[in-house]
Amino acid sequence: MDTTTPAARDVRYRTCPLCEAMCGLELEIEGDRVVRLRPDDADVWSKGYVCPKGAILPQLHADPDRLRAPLIRDGEAWREATWDEAFRRCAELLGGVLARHGKTAISAYIGNPTAHNFSLARYVGLFMGLSQLPVIYSAGTVDQWPKNVSCMLMYGHMWWIPTPDVQRTQYWMILGGNPQASQGSLLACPDLLGEIDRIRARGGKTVVVDPRRTGTADRADEWVAIVPGTDAAFLLAICNVLFAESLVRLGDLADVVNGVDEIRAAASDFTPERVAATCRIPADTIRRLAREIAAAPSAAVYGRIGLCNQEFGTLASALVDVVNFLTGNFDRPGGLMFGKPIAWSVNSLPNPEFASGLEFGRWKTRVRGAAEILGQAPLSCMAEEIATPGEGQIKALITIAGNPAISAPDAGRLDEALPQLECMISVDNYLNETTRHAHVILPGLSPLEQPHFDDLITMWAVRSAGNYSAPVFPPVPGRPAEWEILLKLGALAGGMTLEQIDVGAIDDGYFAALAMAQGVDAATILPLYEGRGPERLLDLQIRSGPFGDRYGERPGGLTLQSFVDAPHGIDMGPLVPRLRELLATPSGKVELAHGHVMADVPRLRARLDRPVQRLLLVSRRHLRSNNSWMHNLEPLVRGRDRCTLLVHPDDARPRSLADGALARVTSEAGTILVPVRVSDEMMPGVVSLPHGWGHDKDGIRLGVARRHAGVNSNILSPGRLVDPLSNNAVVNGIEVEVAPAG
Repeated sequence: MDTTTPAARDVRYRTCPLCEAMCGLELEIEGDRVVRLRPDDADVWSKGYVCPKGAILPQLHADPDRLRAPLIRDGEAWREATWDEAFRRCAELLGGVLARHGKTAISAYIGNPTAHNFSLARYVGLFMGLSQLPVIYSAGTVDQWPKNVSCMLMYGHMWWIPTPDVQRTQYWMILGGNPQASQGSLLACPDLLGEIDRIRARGGKTVVVDPRRTGTADRADEWVAIVPGTDAAFLLAICNVLFAESLVRLGDLADVVNGVDEIRAAASDFTPERVAATCRIPADTIRRLAREIAAAPSAAVYGRIGLCNQEFGTLASALVDVVNFLTGNFDRPGGLMFGKPIAWSVNSLPNPEFASGLEFGRWKTRVRGAAEILGQAPLSCMAEEIATPGEGQIKALITIAGNPAISAPDAGRLDEALPQLECMISVDNYLNETTRHAHVILPGLSPLEQPHFDDLITMWAVRSAGNYSAPVFPPVPGRPAEWEILLKLGALAGGMTLEQIDVGAIDDGYFAALAMAQGVDAATILPLYEGRGPERLLDLQIRSGPFGDRYGERPGGLTLQSFVDAPHGIDMGPLVPRLRELLATPSGKVELAHGHVMADVPRLRARLDRPVQRLLLVSRRHLRSNNSWMHNLEPLVRGRDRCTLLVHPDDARPRSLADGALARVTSEAGTILVPVRVSDEMMPGVVSLPHGWGHDKDGIRLGVARRHAGVNSNILSPGRLVDPLSNNAVVNGIEVEVAPAG
């Protein structure tokens, strides 16, 4: 029983860093533990909303499996080490590979949690700059690379991704996204299911286009089932109707848009009648939806991961924006708009890599010959680059906040390849399915041991708001933050010795370069700071941002201290039109029909006549699950088994699949056994597995996750299947055979 009086407790306010919802939390602290956590009703952003993930931050902090000290592997055994010893071992391993094989033998993998970490998000780019590794892999090519490619070609920047202004729209169409589970993806807005209710309350409508009747579809006004991988055909049919019925209106953007006639020509073959059988959406429904979007006072068409990680990912992602343009719903309230972050993100700056112009295919992978796209090769190439002997074979790998042995397509091949490495170093808080193969594991801090202020995520936020969170608990003295770990590893991979590395000097140079990029004199402002690292950088981001004081030039402007003094955050208002300000294409105009994208239309046209012989597999996620490490927290995995194969009754009966019984699921890449859940939430012909499971490997230290192991859906994902325009993996719409396990 808790007998401590609330008055004796220390109250802290904090933003949850686990997803794009950025919920505000109120924590009551007693000594070194959280005794109470609840939503922060006064938070200017979330206003008391929180999802189940935010409530587990105290359990995450206290998780006995979370690593607190570096681990070094000696043979098959692990031992804790000091930080000095761990870095010496890293230097020995990386230096040996450099001496024996050269720089081309070293690579890195950057995981999704990097974007949500205060240090990693701001310093991973500097790690890449210091290391100068020829090839780096990331979770981006299993997630959103088609949006990066389409936005780079349409607007001139790969990270300025427009987001739906859901708080002001009258009509919201969601394709391939499930905000009920994701809380938003490339879309930052709290309580998105509540926003659906508010759209309805003001006379509007929400439509979900998805192969599964998701939790979002249940809350929406209409669910339209669609065959996986046919979204681009559906969107071109929408365009066809808009042109055929003279519903196209560009409004005041007509003078900055190229390619309308090319879109008209491309859509001419994709009549609703032509695509109806392929998409399995009646032609009348397609026509009605096109008319509804055009007639709505404001509308936002939004496509997310189901559109990205499919065979026409880039074309579908681009066409989402095209429909918004054609209906006059781009860059205006209630439509698709660009965020206006209080603190600019490092990713929002022009990429010097493309200073002399954009070019794809600057290099190709050694084994498969996959062409580079925006600096990335398909993640599935990593396994073959490790396993295939020859000049340039990967001998050393640095993984940063990722678990590709679970999350990579054709995961079984990667899991078999990782033990062949001469050097593997992981920046990670867990001994998991990937890091069990490492030689050194360097753990970061818990979310409650470090500050927080979202960086990249606010580029897709529906309001210009921000909230600074100070550390709740102090880290162990002498323990480095993730940014310091990254700088040392980057410098070591770049060929420096430990004795040559001056982390402070490197950070000063980085800060000065970023200040100069914002037109701020670094020599003048550097003496203002006592410390280094991401908090100093955050102050620069705020002060030189659109609402900042620019170090006194704009009296009354914002600084980091403004947020320290405002524990519930600061809200500078809703989105405003920014397209003309941000456009950075060579032509100075939006390229609706860029040649790289439109070259895929003939392949899509051929897809219309391609028969589907087997069941199609799609992925899914749950509200209580974001990344695989969350499966090690009991409150997030207790209850009914969620790692099941969803099958429509019409598909279950002829295959003798019984609810709760094991089924054998087979693709060209592999076979798994998984329990069946028969449900009419799936459209016939499509089955669904969640991602991020498969915690049954030897050598992991994930006590809770092992008891809820599940199966790894990426065993079924063929590594050869990628969207050719973006290198993004195709993990939705995979053909599979399903039969009783016997």
